[in-house]
Amino acid sequence: MADWDPEHYLVWADERGRPFVDLLARVAPSAPPRTVVDLGCGPGNLTAMLAERWPEADVLGVDSSPAMVAEARRRAAPRVRWSEGDLRDWAPDRPVDVLVSNATLQWVPGHLDLLPRLVDAVAPGGVLAFGVPGNLGEPSHELRRRLAAEPVYVEHTRGVAVPHAHDPADYARALTVLGCTVDAWETTYLHVLTGEDPVFTWVSSTGARPTLDALPDALRPGFEAELRSRLREAYPPEPDGSVLLPFRRVFVVARVRGAGAARV
Repeated sequence: MADWDPEHYLVWADERGRPFVDLLARVAPSAPPRTVVDLGCGPGNLTAMLAERWPEADVLGVDSSPAMVAEARRRAAPRVRWSEGDLRDWAPDRPVDVLVSNATLQWVPGHLDLLPRLVDAVAPGGVLAFGVPGNLGEPSHELRRRLAAEPVYVEHTRGVAVPHAHDPADYARALTVLGCTVDAWETTYLHVLTGEDPVFTWVSSTGARPTLDALPDALRPGFEAELRSRLREAYPPEPDGSVLLPFRRVFVVARVRGAGAARV
Protein backbone atom coordinates (compact mmCIF):
# COMPACT_ATOMS: atom_id res chain seq x y z
CA MET A 1 0.00 0.00 0.00
CA ALA A 2 1.20 3.50 -0.81
CA ASP A 3 1.71 5.94 2.03
CA TRP A 4 -1.28 7.71 3.56
CA ASP A 5 -2.22 11.21 2.41
CA PRO A 6 -2.45 13.58 5.41
CA GLU A 7 -4.12 16.39 3.45
CA HIS A 8 -6.83 14.09 2.13
CA TYR A 9 -7.35 12.51 5.55
CA LEU A 10 -7.77 15.91 7.21
CA VAL A 11 -10.66 16.97 4.94
CA TRP A 12 -13.05 15.70 7.63
CA ALA A 13 -10.77 16.40 10.58
CA ASP A 14 -13.50 17.69 12.90
CA GLU A 15 -15.85 14.79 12.19
CA ARG A 16 -13.08 12.20 12.53
CA GLY A 17 -11.94 13.83 15.76
CA ARG A 18 -15.25 13.54 17.61
CA PRO A 19 -14.76 9.87 18.60
CA PHE A 20 -11.27 10.63 19.92
CA VAL A 21 -12.65 13.40 22.13
CA ASP A 22 -15.34 11.05 23.46
CA LEU A 23 -12.78 8.32 24.15
CA LEU A 24 -10.48 10.74 25.92
CA ALA A 25 -13.34 11.97 28.12
CA ARG A 26 -13.62 8.49 29.67
CA VAL A 27 -9.93 8.32 30.61
CA ALA A 28 -9.86 9.80 34.11
CA PRO A 29 -6.49 9.41 35.82
CA SER A 30 -6.41 9.71 39.61
CA ALA A 31 -3.10 11.55 39.23
CA PRO A 32 -1.49 13.30 36.25
CA PRO A 33 0.22 10.67 34.09
CA ARG A 34 3.94 11.00 33.50
CA THR A 35 4.06 9.27 30.11
CA VAL A 36 1.38 9.23 27.39
CA VAL A 37 1.67 7.50 24.00
CA ASP A 38 -0.58 7.73 20.94
CA LEU A 39 -0.14 4.63 18.74
CA GLY A 40 -1.24 5.39 15.20
CA CYS A 41 -1.09 9.13 15.72
CA GLY A 42 -1.68 10.03 12.07
CA PRO A 43 -1.08 13.72 11.30
CA GLY A 44 -0.87 14.54 15.01
CA ASN A 45 -3.84 16.89 15.28
CA LEU A 46 -5.48 14.66 17.90
CA THR A 47 -2.24 13.78 19.68
CA ALA A 48 -1.89 17.47 20.50
CA MET A 49 -5.03 17.13 22.63
CA LEU A 50 -3.18 14.68 24.87
CA ALA A 51 -0.51 17.29 25.58
CA GLU A 52 -3.22 19.85 26.34
CA ARG A 53 -5.04 17.42 28.63
CA TRP A 54 -1.88 16.46 30.55
CA PRO A 55 0.55 19.39 30.29
CA GLU A 56 3.16 17.82 32.59
CA ALA A 57 3.32 14.51 30.72
CA ASP A 58 5.90 13.32 28.21
CA VAL A 59 3.73 12.75 25.11
CA LEU A 60 4.86 10.58 22.19
CA GLY A 61 3.05 10.07 18.87
CA VAL A 62 3.92 6.94 16.88
CA ASP A 63 2.83 6.11 13.33
CA SER A 64 4.07 3.77 10.61
CA SER A 65 3.38 6.32 7.85
CA PRO A 66 6.36 8.59 7.04
CA ALA A 67 3.96 11.10 5.47
CA MET A 68 1.78 11.24 8.56
CA VAL A 69 4.76 11.65 10.90
CA ALA A 70 6.18 14.36 8.65
CA GLU A 71 2.86 16.22 8.80
CA ALA A 72 2.75 15.84 12.59
CA ARG A 73 6.25 17.29 12.88
CA ARG A 74 5.31 20.13 10.54
CA ARG A 75 2.45 21.02 12.85
CA ALA A 76 4.99 21.18 15.70
CA ALA A 77 2.61 20.60 18.58
CA PRO A 78 4.25 21.88 21.78
CA ARG A 79 5.86 19.24 24.00
CA VAL A 80 5.01 16.29 21.73
CA ARG A 81 7.67 13.96 20.34
CA TRP A 82 7.09 11.97 17.13
CA SER A 83 8.42 8.64 15.95
CA GLU A 84 7.95 6.31 13.00
CA GLY A 85 7.07 2.82 14.12
CA ASP A 86 4.75 -0.13 13.55
CA LEU A 87 2.50 -0.75 16.54
CA ARG A 88 2.88 -4.50 16.00
CA ASP A 89 6.56 -4.17 16.94
CA TRP A 90 6.50 -1.08 19.15
CA ALA A 91 7.52 -1.41 22.79
CA PRO A 92 8.36 1.40 25.25
CA ASP A 93 11.63 1.58 27.14
CA ARG A 94 9.52 1.38 30.27
CA PRO A 95 5.76 0.94 30.81
CA VAL A 96 3.70 4.07 30.12
CA ASP A 97 0.85 5.53 32.17
CA VAL A 98 -1.64 6.13 29.34
CA LEU A 99 -1.58 4.31 26.00
CA VAL A 100 -4.08 5.52 23.39
CA SER A 101 -4.83 4.19 19.91
CA ASN A 102 -7.54 5.73 17.76
CA ALA A 103 -8.84 4.14 14.52
CA THR A 104 -5.69 2.08 14.01
CA LEU A 105 -6.08 -1.42 15.42
CA GLN A 106 -8.62 -2.33 12.73
CA TRP A 107 -5.74 -2.46 10.24
CA VAL A 108 -3.90 -5.14 12.26
CA PRO A 109 -5.12 -8.66 11.37
CA GLY A 110 -5.83 -10.68 14.51
CA HIS A 111 -5.31 -7.67 16.75
CA LEU A 112 -6.99 -9.40 19.70
CA ASP A 113 -3.74 -11.35 19.91
CA LEU A 114 -1.88 -8.04 20.20
CA LEU A 115 -3.74 -6.95 23.33
CA PRO A 116 -1.52 -8.83 25.83
CA ARG A 117 1.55 -7.00 24.55
CA LEU A 118 -0.24 -3.64 24.67
CA VAL A 119 -1.33 -4.32 28.24
CA ASP A 120 2.27 -5.21 29.13
CA ALA A 121 3.31 -1.81 27.74
CA VAL A 122 1.16 -0.03 30.35
CA ALA A 123 2.32 0.53 33.92
CA PRO A 124 0.36 -1.11 36.75
CA GLY A 125 -2.71 1.00 37.37
CA GLY A 126 -2.29 2.69 33.98
CA VAL A 127 -4.81 2.99 31.18
CA LEU A 128 -5.10 1.43 27.74
CA ALA A 129 -7.72 3.24 25.65
CA PHE A 130 -8.62 2.63 22.02
CA GLY A 131 -11.37 3.06 19.48
CA VAL A 132 -12.08 1.24 16.21
CA PRO A 133 -14.75 1.57 13.53
CA GLY A 134 -17.73 -0.72 14.00
CA ASN A 135 -19.42 0.06 10.68
CA LEU A 136 -17.59 -2.43 8.49
CA GLY A 137 -20.82 -4.06 7.31
CA GLU A 138 -22.29 -0.76 6.12
CA PRO A 139 -22.70 0.18 2.42
CA SER A 140 -19.67 2.47 2.61
CA HIS A 141 -17.55 -0.69 2.99
CA GLU A 142 -19.72 -3.38 1.40
CA LEU A 143 -20.06 -1.56 -1.94
CA ARG A 144 -16.29 -1.22 -2.21
CA ARG A 145 -15.81 -4.92 -1.41
CA ARG A 146 -18.33 -6.03 -4.04
CA LEU A 147 -16.89 -3.78 -6.71
CA ALA A 148 -13.33 -4.89 -5.96
CA ALA A 149 -14.41 -8.52 -6.35
CA GLU A 150 -15.64 -8.03 -9.91
CA PRO A 151 -13.55 -9.85 -12.56
CA VAL A 152 -11.99 -6.73 -14.05
CA TYR A 153 -10.57 -5.67 -10.66
CA VAL A 154 -10.16 -8.77 -8.51
CA GLU A 155 -6.76 -9.75 -9.89
CA HIS A 156 -5.37 -6.50 -8.50
CA THR A 157 -7.40 -6.16 -5.31
CA ARG A 158 -7.21 -9.71 -4.02
CA GLY A 159 -5.37 -9.74 -0.69
CA VAL A 160 -5.20 -5.98 -0.15
CA ALA A 161 -5.46 -4.69 3.40
CA VAL A 162 -9.02 -4.49 4.69
CA PRO A 163 -10.09 -3.21 8.12
CA HIS A 164 -11.50 -5.60 10.71
CA ALA A 165 -12.86 -4.93 14.19
CA HIS A 166 -14.78 -6.66 16.96
CA ASP A 167 -17.75 -5.85 19.15
CA PRO A 168 -17.33 -4.24 22.59
CA ALA A 169 -18.02 -7.53 24.38
CA ASP A 170 -15.18 -9.26 22.51
CA TYR A 171 -12.67 -6.65 23.65
CA ALA A 172 -14.08 -6.67 27.18
CA ARG A 173 -13.67 -10.44 27.48
CA ALA A 174 -10.14 -10.42 26.06
CA LEU A 175 -8.96 -7.66 28.40
CA THR A 176 -10.76 -8.97 31.48
CA VAL A 177 -8.89 -12.25 31.08
CA LEU A 178 -5.70 -10.18 31.19
CA GLY A 179 -6.71 -8.79 34.56
CA CYS A 180 -7.95 -5.38 33.39
CA THR A 181 -10.98 -3.49 34.58
CA VAL A 182 -12.81 -2.71 31.37
CA ASP A 183 -15.22 -0.04 30.20
CA ALA A 184 -16.37 -0.92 26.67
CA TRP A 185 -19.16 0.68 24.67
CA GLU A 186 -20.33 1.71 21.22
CA THR A 187 -21.70 4.91 19.71
CA THR A 188 -23.23 5.55 16.32
CA TYR A 189 -22.39 9.02 15.03
CA LEU A 190 -24.42 10.69 12.32
CA HIS A 191 -21.93 12.67 10.27
CA VAL A 192 -23.40 15.47 8.17
CA LEU A 193 -21.22 15.70 5.06
CA THR A 194 -21.23 18.27 2.29
CA GLY A 195 -19.52 18.71 -1.04
CA GLU A 196 -19.31 16.61 -4.19
CA ASP A 197 -19.58 12.88 -3.48
CA PRO A 198 -18.69 13.38 0.20
CA VAL A 199 -18.98 9.72 1.20
CA PHE A 200 -16.48 8.80 -1.50
CA THR A 201 -14.17 11.56 -0.23
CA TRP A 202 -14.51 10.09 3.27
CA VAL A 203 -13.81 6.46 2.39
CA SER A 204 -11.13 7.14 -0.21
CA SER A 205 -8.80 8.49 2.46
CA THR A 206 -9.39 5.59 4.88
CA GLY A 207 -11.11 2.23 4.31
CA ALA A 208 -10.99 2.32 0.50
CA ARG A 209 -7.46 3.66 0.27
CA PRO A 210 -5.61 0.30 0.05
CA THR A 211 -7.98 -0.89 -2.69
CA LEU A 212 -7.51 2.29 -4.72
CA ASP A 213 -3.74 2.10 -4.31
CA ALA A 214 -3.71 -1.50 -5.55
CA LEU A 215 -5.36 -0.67 -8.88
CA PRO A 216 -3.26 0.16 -11.95
CA ASP A 217 -3.62 3.65 -13.37
CA ALA A 218 -5.66 2.39 -16.31
CA LEU A 219 -8.35 0.86 -14.08
CA ARG A 220 -8.49 3.28 -11.15
CA PRO A 221 -10.61 6.02 -12.79
CA GLY A 222 -13.31 3.54 -13.82
CA PHE A 223 -13.37 1.99 -10.36
CA GLU A 224 -13.62 5.40 -8.71
CA ALA A 225 -16.44 6.51 -11.03
CA GLU A 226 -18.47 3.37 -10.36
CA LEU A 227 -17.88 3.51 -6.61
CA ARG A 228 -18.95 7.16 -6.55
CA SER A 229 -22.15 6.24 -8.38
CA ARG A 230 -22.98 3.37 -6.03
CA LEU A 231 -22.28 5.47 -2.94
CA ARG A 232 -24.48 8.30 -4.22
CA GLU A 233 -27.33 5.82 -4.57
CA ALA A 234 -26.74 4.34 -1.11
CA TYR A 235 -26.39 7.76 0.54
CA PRO A 236 -28.78 10.13 -1.25
CA PRO A 237 -28.63 13.85 -0.50
CA GLU A 238 -30.96 15.49 2.00
CA PRO A 239 -33.20 18.39 0.96
CA ASP A 240 -30.46 20.85 1.93
CA GLY A 241 -27.89 18.99 -0.19
CA SER A 242 -25.99 17.42 2.70
CA VAL A 243 -25.42 13.67 3.05
CA LEU A 244 -25.90 11.72 6.27
CA LEU A 245 -23.29 9.06 7.07
CA PRO A 246 -24.10 6.85 10.08
CA PHE A 247 -20.85 5.62 11.61
CA ARG A 248 -20.75 3.12 14.46
CA ARG A 249 -17.63 3.24 16.63
CA VAL A 250 -16.42 0.82 19.30
CA PHE A 251 -14.53 2.13 22.33
CA VAL A 252 -12.53 0.50 25.10
CA VAL A 253 -10.91 1.96 28.21
CA ALA A 254 -9.08 -0.62 30.32
CA ARG A 255 -7.27 -0.14 33.63
CA VAL A 256 -4.28 -2.40 33.99
CA ARG A 257 -4.17 -4.31 37.27
CA GLY A 258 -2.17 -2.70 40.07
CA ALA A 259 -1.73 0.70 41.69
CA GLY A 260 -0.11 3.34 39.53
CA ALA A 261 -0.31 6.80 38.09
CA ALA A 262 -3.68 6.40 36.40
CA ARG A 263 -6.97 4.62 36.72
CA VAL A 264 -10.36 4.71 35.00
